[in-house]
Amino acid sequence: MAAVICGSLAFDTIMNFEGRFSQQILPDQLHILNVSFLVPGLRRDFGGCAGNIAYALKRLGGQPLPMATLGTDGASYLERLQSLGISTEFVRRIEDSYTAQAMIMTDLDNNQITAFHPGAMMQAHLTRIEARPDIRLGIISPDGRDAMLQHAEQMHAAGIPFVFDPGQGLPMFDGRELAAFIEQATWVTVNDYEGKMLGERTGWSPAEISRRVQGLVVTLGGEGCEVWIGGEKTLVPGVKASAVVDPTGCGDAWRGALLHGLEQGWPLVRCAELGNRVGAAKVASRGPQNWDWAG
Repeated sequence: MAAVICGSLAFDTIMNFEGRFSQQILPDQLHILNVSFLVPGLRRDFGGCAGNIAYALKRLGGQPLPMATLGTDGASYLERLQSLGISTEFVRRIEDSYTAQAMIMTDLDNNQITAFHPGAMMQAHLTRIEARPDIRLGIISPDGRDAMLQHAEQMHAAGIPFVFDPGQGLPMFDGRELAAFIEQATWVTVNDYEGKMLGERTGWSPAEISRRVQGLVVTLGGEGCEVWIGGEKTLVPGVKASAVVDPTGCGDAWRGALLHGLEQGWPLVRCAELGNRVGAAKVASRGPQNWDWAG
């Protein structure tokens, strides 16, 4: 069974700030913010939500089908996916555009500041989703606005159960649009901050959202996650990482594990438990697609 993973493929530029943002950004001076951070550590990784989720699902033995766009500079990413045995059937190259780029700076407390250039991602809606016997599952993760709207409609029309995971793309949508996503989806996943925004914009509590889908998961970082089913909440404890090396891509690794569990027909709580374990393994490794999984 294959899973369509709609989202971004991006190059991540990762910078490490050997201090704390809270010590550099003065709350009473935000109206004249002008700060500079010295970042001795810098590297470039393959990233983007679709790429990271596909990497995690493949590591766990699944069959990811990333549906995403690359720019004229994306040849190395295509080669990367192919070397991992990940299908590039639904990966489109866009001329006259760069591949999406994320500039991510992390401080000593693992807080992050990210700047994101969407580039070719804004053309992701050009690829359509059609019903196919081998495609039994999907996820809508952060992508171009039009792509997220259209791919959700297409998956719903094709009868493909999917996870709505708006992530950092959530602010692009108003309450009516977010409600439509939820009504079309089978499951919803958000982190704690996104969950509050989702609730404010739709006017629905987590319990109400969970009654409209088969399950809602609210991730809480190292504290684990809340699994809401039919209005009832179950807290799934977090898993302590063997070392805190790099949080970049942790949420995507979690979602790859979620898809793996759903593919197996597991209960949502069991899927979340695996997600917490995989997320901890990711945190202990540098880069969003460099971690391994021993089970």
